[in-house]
Amino acid sequence: MKNLLFTIFTFSSILFYAQNQRFSYEYKFVTDSTAKDKSQTELMYLDISKKGSKFYSRDKAVADSIMDEMNKKGSNDFEGIKFGQVQSIVEKSYPDYKIYFFNRVDMDEYKVSDERKLDWKILSEKEKIGEFNTQKATTYFAGRKWIAWFTTDIPFQDGPYKFRGLPGLIVKIEDKANSHSFILKGVKNLKPDEIWISENDTKRYEPLIILSHDKYNKQVIDQRNNPTKGLRQLMARGGTVKFTDQDGKELDTSKMMREQEQRAKENNAKNNNLLELDILK
Repeated sequence: MKNLLFTIFTFSSILFYAQNQRFSYEYKFVTDSTAKDKSQTELMYLDISKKGSKFYSRDKAVADSIMDEMNKKGSNDFEGIKFGQVQSIVEKSYPDYKIYFFNRVDMDEYKVSDERKLDWKILSEKEKIGEFNTQKATTYFAGRKWIAWFTTDIPFQDGPYKFRGLPGLIVKIEDKANSHSFILKGVKNLKPDEIWISENDTKRYEPLIILSHDKYNKQVIDQRNNPTKGLRQLMARGGTVKFTDQDGKELDTSKMMREQEQRAKENNAKNNNLLELDILK
């Protein structure tokens, strides 16, 4: 990305600030396997502190902050806010590197424990990427073969998304099909009071639903097959669902539900190239 303002630090500087840093990655991805020329990008942050790391979208974090301030003022005009394309968040605890994945599916928010191991094959091939000397490694994860480049110059066995376990930070990683890739774009030393806050401690209207990875995947598939299930369950419990046009005129609920379900299924058909491809199999 052209406007990144972060600076790549030297090895000694990284060691000095080793416990509180932000690594910025450009995430490039293709959502529709039939349109591989139409890629999207999102700037992602990997914040590292003594307790572990948190991987999340910069745009989502900014949008959440703006919405919190507007809610405090009693405003509900969110027009113009850039919410970001990646809503999920990954947290890793140190030193055991346990993985917790946070995401919303339909009307519910989930905390998912992921105990899958990464079996890395470290190769002899080396490459200079930016300021870093890196070494190649490969693994199979979530239905894809991944090619990673890591550097021992940064002594964290961590990386973007759920990737971890190499003897140094992952500078670049992409799947064999070149449809999902993460590349390190910058490093920033954070202040002592900028330690990341866990999603466990975020205020929400409903508590997180805690699931295993397999049970969460079933929820994702169920939502794709029944995209208005949450609204229908709300109505079955006595809740009210109303649709209005731009003039405030109430529309036919049944018709709008059918149209919403059709649009969701059409969007799902185009969103067929998930990072974790094995969810759809």
